[in-house]
Amino acid sequence: MRNFNAKSAWSRPLADLVDGCIGPALARQGFAQADLVTVWPDIVGERIAAYTEPIKLQWPRGTARADAADGRVPATLVLRVEGGGALELQHMAATVIERINAHLGWRCVGRLAVRQGPLVGRRPREPGPKPPSPAALDAARGATVGIADDALRGALTRLGARIVKSP
Repeated sequence: MRNFNAKSAWSRPLADLVDGCIGPALARQGFAQADLVTVWPDIVGERIAAYTEPIKLQWPRGTARADAADGRVPATLVLRVEGGGALELQHMAATVIERINAHLGWRCVGRLAVRQGPLVGRRPREPGPKPPSPAALDAARGATVGIADDALRGALTRLGARIVKSP
């Protein structure tokens, strides 16, 4: 049996292999490095990453607008945004761009473009709570019999049925 040591090719971290596996597919989308996609929550934070994902990095065709600091032309990062997160992302665009550029180490991204739609590869949201059982509704109705206001009695019955239902 062969003894593998730390310098062996078999003991490399998985993160070192990810770029080789998905790097060509991401390169077709303009990403030079896979880490912008793979560590997206670490770059922008869990809250923003919950409703956004990077789609592609669009590099300008010409050199019409170059960054004054190093002469490189910044790209546009196209993001898929779920639900009403587009407005919040629009307000936080400067902060998100700053975080991305800080992670990459140079002014790579100059602006964000938003495409609204469902996030790919995310699990669907869990359904809401199940309605209370008929027995729980009956028990709650019995507790609210003396209330004259119909709207208040109905609201308290629904609330009571949820409380009776829970252990």
